[in-house]
This record gives sequence, structure tokens and C-alpha cells, in this order.
Amino acid sequence: MKKKFIAGALTATLSVGAFVGSLGAAHAQGVDKDYIVVFKSESSLPSNYLETVKNSGGKVTKALPKLGAVKVNSDNPNFLSEVQKSTAVLNAGVESTVYPEAPVDTQVLEDNFTSSTANDLYNTYQWDIKQVTNNGASWNMKGGTGKSANDKDIIVAVVDTGIDYTHPDIKNNFAYGKSFVPGIDSAMDEDGHGTHVAGSIAGNGRVLGIGPELKVAAYRVFGPEGGAYTSDIANALMTAADDNVDVVNMSLGGYDWFQNPEYATKDVVADVRLFNRAIQYAIKKGVTVVGSAGNAGVDISSPGKLSGDDKGATHRSPSSQTMIRVSAGGQEKNLTYYSNYGVGKIDVIAPGGDYGTAWLATGDRSLRDTTKLCLSTVPGGYAFYAGTSMAAPKTAGLAGVIIAKYGKDVLSPSQVKNLIQNSADDWFKPGYDGESGFGSINAVSALK
Repeated sequence: MKKKFIAGALTATLSVGAFVGSLGAAHAQGVDKDYIVVFKSESSLPSNYLETVKNSGGKVTKALPKLGAVKVNSDNPNFLSEVQKSTAVLNAGVESTVYPEAPVDTQVLEDNFTSSTANDLYNTYQWDIKQVTNNGASWNMKGGTGKSANDKDIIVAVVDTGIDYTHPDIKNNFAYGKSFVPGIDSAMDEDGHGTHVAGSIAGNGRVLGIGPELKVAAYRVFGPEGGAYTSDIANALMTAADDNVDVVNMSLGGYDWFQNPEYATKDVVADVRLFNRAIQYAIKKGVTVVGSAGNAGVDISSPGKLSGDDKGATHRSPSSQTMIRVSAGGQEKNLTYYSNYGVGKIDVIAPGGDYGTAWLATGDRSLRDTTKLCLSTVPGGYAFYAGTSMAAPKTAGLAGVIIAKYGKDVLSPSQVKNLIQNSADDWFKPGYDGESGFGSINAVSALK
């Protein structure tokens, strides 16, 4: 029953898209559906791609030529089988929806919202920033605040719900914003998630981020509610790379459930392949990509076990080995109760926050300590959040200050990743383990 519950939760509430099982019924009705078609070339589209799609009963609604893929709308129940007859097509499948990595819990700070540079909330509540920076010691080191050695802005792209760029703790470090949400031009955050992430990276006011002089750029992919299509996120990643950002933070994701192992794999992996191509495109362009591990509290190293009693395999997405994948730790230097884990799936651990460990043994909610969550900026104020979404941006911020130490466009993403891993504090089993990866991120050690 426990396994069944995990699998059900993944596909029903956290999934990138539990789409495999419903394909047949949807096609039989002949309704309009959105598809992803990935061509064999990773960096271009074939000259006849429009004709190929049209002859299969579809219409291209978005082209991503630098990723060798297109988004297609079709009401042809046989579209997938028709388009896959083309020798130029690598994969085709139904497009999925990705969601922000929703925090495990949120608590708004009951405080009169005032503008100040006094760092009072950092001093009182931000144990997580203190843990990474060794109580601010890293800010006295070269690059530690995010000021670049070659005087060029170090920009961390926040692929998320947008950023409240009017927030007094963020506005001076806000570089620019772009929206990839259909029908919405503004990069303003209407949720809070992206602003919380941005404050953890580059807050500079009542709260502080890992690099108080880093710049953040909003690449908004989520509207006021709901998820985002993979093609829009891929487009945001590609655009951020073309804009020469230094780091991308993706506190988002879900799970790809390949429910029926007998179903043609080529029909269900196009979405995953597009996501991975976008990540690789960014990395090849010199961008360090950071992602959260997820909040289901499960071992993501075994796709079969992750599906529980259901057939097939469930994969965490995105989960490219070339990005930096981050699990969440607590103030007590523990793996949080909600954080995903798994050998080969986690690179480092960073503060994500929890309620402490005292209440876990008894379930006594009165023992939960709200101040052990992570405080950061939200539109109109400040709030405590907990989640791997809070761990990833601290790692993205660390990547930013490492880049700042050496100067913009000097280090490769693999060099940044190695510096983060090799300087991490070993928490659990000696050496690498599936809970903390190479260890807990440490800004002072990384900047030595």
C-alpha cells in the first residue's frame, strides 16, 4: 500500500505528466493535443520539417531550431505513428507539463513590511545563509559577495514563477526579466516561489542571499497558477544561455512515469529528450545549471521501485548528470524528511529547512520549530519556506560567487561543479553517499 501511495502521489500531484496511460483514449476522441517532435539533429531542423509535420496531420506551433525540436498541435489520432515514419524524426510524444517545486510548507513572517538595509532578519532568522557562508565569512573573500574579478555582472537566471523586482531587498540586484508564459509579458512574480528563490541567491537588505552583489534575472515560465509546458521551459533555458547568464537555477520538476513497459519508448521520451537537450545546450554555452532533487522523500535511484506496484519505470526530471542536483538539509545537519535522495542522483546537499527533528519521533506537532525553515523574500514581505526549492538556489548562489572569484566567462560549468563538490563538508557516510552526495556546500572552502 505504501508503494502504491508513492506511485499514485507522483503521478497524480507531482508528475511532469502521467500521460502514457491516457494516450489511447485521447486519440480515439480525435481531440486537439500538443506534441513534441524531436529530430535527429540536435542543433537544427530539417529543411522539410514543416511538410513532415503537415503530412502527418499536425501544425507546428513553436519551433526550437537550436534544439532540433518543434511543438505541434494535431487532432489526428494517428499523428504519432505517422510522424515517426519520417527518417528525420528521433522521438515524438505528447507534451508534458512541469510544475514549480512547491515548498513543503510556508509560514509568512508576521512583521511590518519596511525597507531597510540593516540585515536584521538575516541576523535573527537566516541560519541557512549563515551555514553556507560560515556566518558571513565568505563575504570577506575574493568574489564572495558576487562582485566579479573582471567587473562584469555575474547573473543567475531564475527559471521559475518570476521575481518581484520591486522588492527592496532585490531591486538593486535585479538585472532584467523575461516571460515565457503564453499571453503574459510581465516577469513579475504572482506566486512567491521565484522571489523566495531570488532572495536566497542575491538578497541584500533585511535578508541576505549567498551572494549579496550577484545579479538575478527572471525567466518566468509559470503563470499565476498551473504548470508550464516543457517547450516553454526549454525555450527559457536556451534563451538564458544565449543571453550569456552564468548560472541557471531550476527549482522545478516532476516525474516521468513510463507506466507500461510494453508501450513504445519512442512515443514517451520526446519530452525528456527536449528537456535534456536544453540543459546540454546551456552547459555547452558555459552556463552552470542547478536543479532541485524533489520533495517526495523517496529514493529516486531506482525507477522501478519508484513506480511502486505499478508497471514500468518512474524517473525524476530533470535529472541530467551534467547539472548540479541538490538535496535538502536541515539546521541540525540532517537530511530533511521530505527530500528525495539516491546514489548517482544527488551531487550535494544544501539548506532546505525543516521543523527540526524532535517532532519526527513522536509526531507531536507542538515540537515543530518554524524558525528552522528558510526565510527569504516574497512579494510584499518575507516568508519561511521549506523544500529542495530552497536548497538549489543556495547552490546556484555558491556557483555565482565561485565564478565571481575568477571572473565572468573564465571557468567552465564542469570546473564550477567540481569546485562545489570538492569543497563540500562530508556529512554522513565517509565520501560520496546518496543522501548528501559529496557533502554540504561550503562557500568559505569553495573560495579558498
